[in-house]
Parts: sequence; C-alpha cells; structure tokens
Amino acid sequence: MLKKTLTLLILLLLSSCGYKAIHSKQNLVNTDFSISEIAFDGNRDINLKIKEKLNILTLTKKDKDFKLKISSKEKKEILAKDTFGDPSSFKITIIIDVKVLINSELKNNFKIMENFNYNNNNDKFSLKRYESQIRNNLTINATEKIIFKLSNIQ
Repeated sequence: MLKKTLTLLILLLLSSCGYKAIHSKQNLVNTDFSISEIAFDGNRDINLKIKEKLNILTLTKKDKDFKLKISSKEKKEILAKDTFGDPSSFKITIIIDVKVLINSELKNNFKIMENFNYNNNNDKFSLKRYESQIRNNLTINATEKIIFKLSNIQ
C-alpha cells in the first residue's frame, strides 16, 4: 500500500513539472517573424516536406516579414562496395539553399547540409522505404535549422 501511494505521489508531482515541447506549433506561432511567400526549386519531395513545416509561419503577419527562395537537392553516394562490387553502404546528403528577401532585396543567404550514412539491404522495397524515412528525417532537421536561422536574422 505504501509503494502504491508513493508511486502515485511521485507521478502527480512529476506530471506538473512544467514541461513544454520546444518545437511545438504553439511556439512557432510565437516567433517574431512571418513568411509571406515561399518559392521552391529542386527536389519535389524535400520541398513538400519543407512547405508543410513552414506553412504555419505564413498564417500570421509580423513586423519581420520574409520572402523565401528555397532550392533543394539530394545526393546519394556509394561509400563502400563488397568483394563482388555491389554497394554495401550509402550516404544520402540533402542540400538546401535558402535566400531570404525583405522588401524585394536580398537580406540573407545560407546553405544547410544534412547527411546520413547507412548500410545496404537485400530487400530493395524495405531499402526504398528506409531511404524515404531518412530523407524525411533529414528534411525535418534542416527545416528546424531554417526556422532557427530565420529567427536570428535582424
């Protein structure tokens, strides 16, 4: 009985500790900038994921209103081959070039590179799904970096 009471007490104390997610949609709305226009060029899948994440910043207008030109590309490299000459490990690199415009003049320009190394799989279907998951994760990480860099522009 004492164990149950102690566990319940600890659970109640820890559940109200004030935890808030850092990258929640509510925190994105509280940023000091907004995006009025986004132009994309390059890899369609990467651009759709970036647009999905940045869309919340286009809903409200703030004093710092940016126009973005985003160019993305993906590279897949073979890192190692086995004794038969078949690839045994790969590297996916996502490169995103962002141009920030304020009042139609270039304010800032930055490039974000994300990469991931992984081993080959005999099942090509599961390999394609794994590559898609890697691409999505790298794009989400890059988008978070874009938001961080936009928030630091004066």
